[in-house]
Amino acid sequence: MLDFTNIFKQKLKNQQQIGMWLGMADGYAAEIAANAGFDWLLIDGEHAPNDLRTILHQLQSIAAYKSQAIVRPVVGDVVLIKQLLDIGAQTLLIPMVETAEQAKLMVQATRYPPEGIRGVGSALARASRWNNLTTYLNDADEQICVLVQIESKKGLDNLDEILNVEGVDGVFIGPADLSAALGHRGNPAHSEVQEIIISSIQKIRKAGKAAGILSADETLAKQYLNLGTEFVAVGVDTSLLMKSMNQLLAKFKGTSEFKESTGSNIY
Repeated sequence: MLDFTNIFKQKLKNQQQIGMWLGMADGYAAEIAANAGFDWLLIDGEHAPNDLRTILHQLQSIAAYKSQAIVRPVVGDVVLIKQLLDIGAQTLLIPMVETAEQAKLMVQATRYPPEGIRGVGSALARASRWNNLTTYLNDADEQICVLVQIESKKGLDNLDEILNVEGVDGVFIGPADLSAALGHRGNPAHSEVQEIIISSIQKIRKAGKAAGILSADETLAKQYLNLGTEFVAVGVDTSLLMKSMNQLLAKFKGTSEFKESTGSNIY
């Protein structure tokens, strides 16, 4: 019997999950990350050069492993969300959510009528295994996981209202944009930024939602986990590859050739 249980959503409130950001926009690279054993892998359609086809390839590559795929679209667009769900994405991270109304629309976009506005086309959809999942239309809604990303002053101001939106499973704090919005661009470790991030994580969890964040800074990542943050990404594939290549080259061309990044450790 075919099973389409969303394991990431199932574990979201009772088990911390460690993730990795995927920016290579390539199924082979995604499979390597899945083989490493991360709990979840974020396929980034916002800042990486992904389209529906490359996202589909990565979903297919990850599917054979225990790692769970999350897709971040370039924008919270109803039509795009329909397409992503149809190719098999079950968990979405919607960027730049700033109001409760926007969050409600994102939830509606992931639900079939009459509860929502998702277009019905399961015979064409990988998600339903082209209608081989005979219960898909009736059971799909409960397996979709909606994560919204708060990364602006307006989003912070409206966080309480966003947390009250039914159907929002988790709230992800975007440290890069948030630190820039707070006047500390490229410095998410700044004390003011960290104070807001920590208080926001506590508020999210107190409201009964799952909290998430990305940090390649090991100390900060462990701090967020110690706070109980439910899903934490601890690195980005492109950054890991670049750093490894720089270090290898420096061994053969002299340490003066290796320039350690002076930027932030967000990624």
